Formats: sequence, C-alpha cells, structure tokens
Amino acid sequence: MWHNLSPAEVLKRLKTDIQGLTEEEVQKRLAQYGENKLEKKKRVTPWQIFFNQFKSVLIAILFAATLASFAIGEITDAFTILAIIILNAILGFTQEYKAEKALEALKKMLALKAKVVRAGVPVSIDTHFIVPGDIVILEIGEKVPADIYLLEVESLQIDESALTGESVPVSKETKVLAEDTPLAERKNMAFMGTIVTNGYGRGVVVATGMQTEFGRIARLTQEVKEEESPLKKRLDVLGRHIGEISLAIAVLVVVLGIVQKRPLLEMLLVGISLAVAVIPEGLPAVVTMTLALGVRNMVKRNCLLRNLTASEGLGATSVICTDKTGTLTKNEMTVRVIYVPDKFYEVTGEGYEPTGRFLSDAQPVDPLKELGLFLLLKTGVLCNRAVLKKTKQGWQVLGDPTEGALVVAANKAKIFKKDISCEPCPLITEFSFTSVRKRMTVVYHYPDKNIAYVKGAPEILLPLCQQYLENGEIKELTQTEQKRFNQVYQDMASRGLRILAVAYKEIPLEITHFTAELVEKNLIFLGFTGIVDPPRPEVKTAMEKAKKAGIDVIMMTGDSPLTAMAIAREVGLFSPKAIRGAELERLDEFSLRETLRKTKVFARVNPAHKLKVVEVLQKQGHITAMTGDGVNDAPALKKANVGIAMGIKGTDVAKEAADIVLLDDNFASIVSGVEEGRREYDNIQKFTRYLLSSNFAEIVAIAGAMFLKLPLILLPVQILWMNLITDGMTALALGMEPPAKDVMQRPPRDPQQPILSKAVFLVILTIGIWMGGLTIFSFAHYLGGDSSLAKARTMAFTGIIIFEKINVFNFRSLRFNLWDIGFLSNPFLIMAWLATVGLQIMAVYLPPFQHILHTVPLSFTDWSLIFALGIPILIAGEIFKFFRKKRQKGYQKPGARNQEKN
Repeated sequence: MWHNLSPAEVLKRLKTDIQGLTEEEVQKRLAQYGENKLEKKKRVTPWQIFFNQFKSVLIAILFAATLASFAIGEITDAFTILAIIILNAILGFTQEYKAEKALEALKKMLALKAKVVRAGVPVSIDTHFIVPGDIVILEIGEKVPADIYLLEVESLQIDESALTGESVPVSKETKVLAEDTPLAERKNMAFMGTIVTNGYGRGVVVATGMQTEFGRIARLTQEVKEEESPLKKRLDVLGRHIGEISLAIAVLVVVLGIVQKRPLLEMLLVGISLAVAVIPEGLPAVVTMTLALGVRNMVKRNCLLRNLTASEGLGATSVICTDKTGTLTKNEMTVRVIYVPDKFYEVTGEGYEPTGRFLSDAQPVDPLKELGLFLLLKTGVLCNRAVLKKTKQGWQVLGDPTEGALVVAANKAKIFKKDISCEPCPLITEFSFTSVRKRMTVVYHYPDKNIAYVKGAPEILLPLCQQYLENGEIKELTQTEQKRFNQVYQDMASRGLRILAVAYKEIPLEITHFTAELVEKNLIFLGFTGIVDPPRPEVKTAMEKAKKAGIDVIMMTGDSPLTAMAIAREVGLFSPKAIRGAELERLDEFSLRETLRKTKVFARVNPAHKLKVVEVLQKQGHITAMTGDGVNDAPALKKANVGIAMGIKGTDVAKEAADIVLLDDNFASIVSGVEEGRREYDNIQKFTRYLLSSNFAEIVAIAGAMFLKLPLILLPVQILWMNLITDGMTALALGMEPPAKDVMQRPPRDPQQPILSKAVFLVILTIGIWMGGLTIFSFAHYLGGDSSLAKARTMAFTGIIIFEKINVFNFRSLRFNLWDIGFLSNPFLIMAWLATVGLQIMAVYLPPFQHILHTVPLSFTDWSLIFALGIPILIAGEIFKFFRKKRQKGYQKPGARNQEKN
C-alpha cells in the first residue's frame, strides 16, 4: 500500500529520486516488470468463432442424421442435411464476426504519450515504456498513464469516474493517508486510465500494466465465468428431448416392422424416415437467421450485439443493475439552481449545451437585468479555468466539469469571458483552489479599482464574508443572516446538489501587494450555485416502461448516497434509502436477498460489491442485465446474464466484458432493446411450435401407416423437402412477426419456463394427430382406388405440406385471433406462404423435381380435396382462440408471473 507512506519512503523503496531514472535503469526495469500495458485474453480467432457455431445439441443430432443417411445409402439426404448445418454456421459466424469488427472500431487507446523526467530531462515517451520509479508530469486534459504516487500538486483535480464511479473530479493532495483509506479517497494517488481535469502534478510511478488498479479489475474481469444465455439453455434442453424421442420412435417402429416380418432394408428406410421426421432440421438455421435479422433491428435501436443470443437474453431480463454516472446521468455537470439573497432561480437546459432559461417563481427573467444574478454569473465565469468548446461530438468542457458548469450557466445568460475580461481589465493575480483551501480567488484590474472574485465551499467561504448583496443593496452579514444562509445551503445540499458559494470584493488601487489573507476577507456574499450531473431526459420514461414490463432497476454507483438518492428520485426509481458499499459488505446472502426486495440504490460500491449483488440475484433465479461504462463495471458486466457497455464514453475493458454495446449511451435504448428481445423470443417460440407440430404430423403419418400395414407413406427426401424448404421458409417468416401489442405490459418470463409448456404441447399434439390423420386418409383413399403408389404418395406428400401451410396461421398467436393481429400485418409470411405453395406446385409438375422427389402430376380435383380437408384446421384454431380469449377475460389468475405470450 503506497498511499500510507511518506514521499521519502516511496522514493527509497522504488530506488529513484526526483531527477528520474537513467536510460540504463529503465531498460533493466522494462525487463523486470514488462511493458506498461494490460494483458489481454487470447483473442478469439475467426476460425474459433466459426467452430463455436457447432456447439449445440440440435446440431449434434443433425450430424447424427447425416451419418445415418450416408450409412443406408441416402446420399442426397445426407448432403442436404450437411448443407443446412454449414449454412447455419456461416450465418452465425457472419453476424458475430461483424460484431467483433464493429467493437474494434469503437475502441480507443488509454493513452498514447506521457511526459516523464529521465536523468533530469523532461521527455515525451510512449506510455508502454513507462516503468515503476519513473517521474511523471501530469497536466490538464491528459490521461494518467500508470498508478502514480503524487509528490507535487498545484490545483490538481482528476476525473476518476471510469474507475470509482465518482462523478465529481477528485482534488489531489500530497499528505500521507491512513492504510485503510478507500480507493475513491486516496487523494495522494493518481490512477491509470483516469483524466486530469485541472491543474498540474508530478509524481512517481508505483505500478504499471496489470499491477495497477485498472489492471487488477481487468484480471478480475477475465476470471469471471460468463453465463450462458437463457435461449441456449432452453434450446439445448429441447434438443436433448428431441434426440431421445427420435431414437425411441425409430427403434420402436423398426422393432414393430421386424415383428410384422417386413424386409429389413424397408424397415431401416422407415427408421431413418422417422428420425428425419422427428428432427426439425430447419430449426437451428431459422433460429440463427431470426437472431441475425434481430441484430439489424437492434442496431436500429442503437444496440450493437457482440453475440447473436444477447438480444433474446435482454428480452428475458427481470433485473437491470445500472451504474449512475454516464448511464442514468449525462456525466456533464450542470447548474440547476441559483440562490441569491433572497431569491431562487431555476436554470433550464441539459449538459454542456449553452442554451437555457432562468426562471424565478416559474417565470422567465433576464439575468442581465437582475444585478445579484448577473454578478454571481460574472464571478463564476471569471474565477474559472475551464473552457467550453464545440466539437463534432457536441459541446465539451476542457478542464474541471464543475467549473465548466459555471461557464455554461454564464453563457446561457449571454455572459462570455472574452467580453468581460480584456486587455484594459487584465487578470493580475490568482490564488488557486486546493483541497486544503477549498476556494479559488482571482483579482482583476479595472481603471478605478481592483476586484477580487471568489468561489468555494460554502462552509469555508461564508465565514470570510462580512456583507451580502440583496436586491441591489449591500447589507451587513449578521449572525442571524449567517444562519439563514447556512440553512439554505443545507437544504440545497439535501437535494443532492453540489453547492458552491460565490463572493466578491472591491480593492482600492492603492493596494498593490496581494496575499490570500488580505484579499480573502471581508468579502461580499453573492449567493450559491447548485450543481448536479443531471439525469438523461429520456431515463424517466424508460424507467416507467421498465416498471410496466415487470423489470426491477437497481442503481449501483461509486457516488455518495445523497447524490445517488437525488438522481433516483428524479428518474422515478423508488428506494427507501441508499445502502453504502461498506454496509453491503457486512450483509450475508440471506440478509442481502431481503434487502434487495426494497432497496434499489447502492452507493460507494466497488467492483466486488457489484459482483456480489449480481450473484445473489442470479441465485434467486433472476436474469440480470448490468449496464455501465467504467472499468469498475467490467467484472459485473461479464458475470451478468447480459452485460451492456456504453459505446461513446465506455472504457475498452467495459466493452470487452459486455454482450451489448450501446451506440448512443442512452438508457432508453436498453428498454427498447428489451422490447426487441421479447419479440424475438416470442417469435422463436412461435416457429418452434409450428415446426414441431409439422414434424409430429409427419411422425403420425409414417407410424400410423406402419400400424395399418400400409406401404411407406413418405420418403426421407420428401420429409427433408418439407422440413428444410417449405417449413423453413414459413418458419423464418414467422420469426419476422411484429411484437404483440402487450409485449411491454407483461412480466418477464420465468427463466425456467421451457419453450414448450404442457398446454402448448397438447395443442401441438392435437394438431399433429389431426394433420397426420388427414395425410393417412389421403394416402389410403388413393391407394385403394385405381391410382398408383406414386400418385397416393404424391397426394400424401402434397397434402401434408398444404395442411402445414394452413396451420402456420394458427401459430401467429395462441391468444389473439387473426382479426386482432391483422391478417396482413406480417407481409413476409404471406410472401413465404405463396412461395412455398408455388415450390410445391413445381415439385408436382416439373420433371427435374418429379425425379428427385418421386412425384406425379395431380388434377384440379386432387388439389380441391386437399384444400377442403385443410381449411377446417384454421377454422378450428380460430374458434379455439376465440373461446380461450373469452375465458381469460372472465378469469385472470392472480399473481401469475408467466403467461402464454403468443
């Protein structure tokens, strides 16, 4: 621990001095400690991304079906299944590889160059070549290149929000601190990756690379085990069940055939037909393509997915654990309230945009005509080092964000430093802000007098004031008035505002020697400014949407409890109190579970605290999403089911750990992403149910014909045609269904809920038996007449495809009728339906298709019979939904978390 050592002890331990290291010593230390950069986990290669696409139970079953097809000589079937496996892998690879490339484009380096003292000479070097013992010079606007013990500071302030979550820059000092001082309060240290916002500093490097605080968090992030997505878990369970059913049915039917003394080759053909019928070959490809299309939709909602299943995971989220600084707030300090005796002004506008109004009692006022307000704003902009400038990314402040807030407020009033500080009225002296003085003073020369402008902490500045300005009149500051102003200050601070007091003093021209003791006494008090890092304007609406969708939001920040609670109130996040990280650390798992039921705000937390909360929530069965932008968020981002990093202000470590990168840093985009994720999962359920109902109909047809001692009703190649071509197209179109009208008015689904519930399985079973029975009827009807086996098999083959195409409309929703959702609301399904029916017509009439699929032409009467048998399937489905809807309106089960959503 370096912060509790004296400067002399630190230099002695590091075997260096203020003249810096020699080049020879630097080379030795580079060999000993290595370069000053973070170790990165071995990057996933394109080949690894490609082969990861095959890690699925369903894909394994398809490989087994391919081998079985080869074994019995069905070469066409085998190559068809193999082609669909490879197509699925290519689709998945393309999307994930593009996401990785997009993330690379978002990355920014921590620092490029740093100023160090080597052998007494200041030089600029690549940050990678900094070593422990180097003397580093820190200046405004620079990133700190390593962990540094500060030897010298002058008004040095550092923005540590990326590391600690603290929204206000930390004023640095050189005194020795206690050993147990928390990271966020180590004022004699500067940490790698943080930014100098004000002043100057010089210090000695105590840690580089992975030994820095930044590096420790990066290592912790790498050690955290990633959670599988809910969809992958559910699909793997479904895949295992399908595999078991496939094997059981195939074996059962083959044994039955042998008992019936059928030829062994025929029974092997029947067995493979059944295995192919049970397996929804198109399902992996349709799931992948649906998720791939979802990637495009998520980008439109400003969410960049790093893996395909991230959006579905976001849709399942039941708790969002969010950072405050830069996520709920803009990370742009803003003057919200101004008090001048005896009047309050509200300042409108957001962030660093220099546009807004000044309101008194909700009425607009002109700051240039309000003397007290004008002098306060003038003092704020003159007693200031910050610069406001417009860039391609928008308005930015160079310097301390709090000082930047004063500049922005003055600019809103059309008060500009360049207009009121000029050559005839120069700045003649300055007494800088330090953590001990807690105030800053500047003295300007005017033709008839000098004027000191002062700002600082209210508890420091008020006792230095002897008078105050009220309604244009200077009055004596009595003890009673002191108490009154102190009460105003405390009331403002209780609202989570950072308060600065402002004063001024006229100094006669006769005084030419200025000292802080002389200038900073008998001041005239002008008022207070209330400064806050404001919430993003869209966050409150997003919070309301999340609440309606049954999603809990928990704020975890490194900021103070007072500030955290103030922001929580503004954005509509209710919590009885804020719990500090130190309190959280003392809670056991049971106590923390109970606390999380009511408490939604945690302050002064560190990475370990965030991980602890996420782990407890996951043990309770919650699907957690963690949002953040800082290095301190990275371990929890990786541990959460869905990690969401900020794309603009987020650090590289946070982006690496996340599943989703927000391109606009907008909390509202997360809620929009939840809606898209829910839509995707709903649609995956729809087409999975549809495909399985089709496959079950095929099983009923094949097994039923077998029991009735009929010839083989469907050939393996015909089943593949149905599963991959005709069913696959309509299933993919089902994946493009628009969201249900109540998608964000229902609670999150239970993460343990299977893709197929018992009720839905009964629906699939019923429809499958119905369609399979109709197929057997068509086959037997033609087989018993003058038609050939080829004609009967063509009727069965075409009939089951048309029955399935009619049935697809049943699975657009199991709750709403077609007239509720709109028959044409999914034009892709209509196009897919027409295309698949057209393909089947080609299969029946075109010679090349007839040869491959073993079909013969059908007459108009044959087609009429098929549609006559199939239409009642849709009518029955609509009647079922109509009465089910009426029953649900009459009875709503209380407290049900999970409903049938489709």
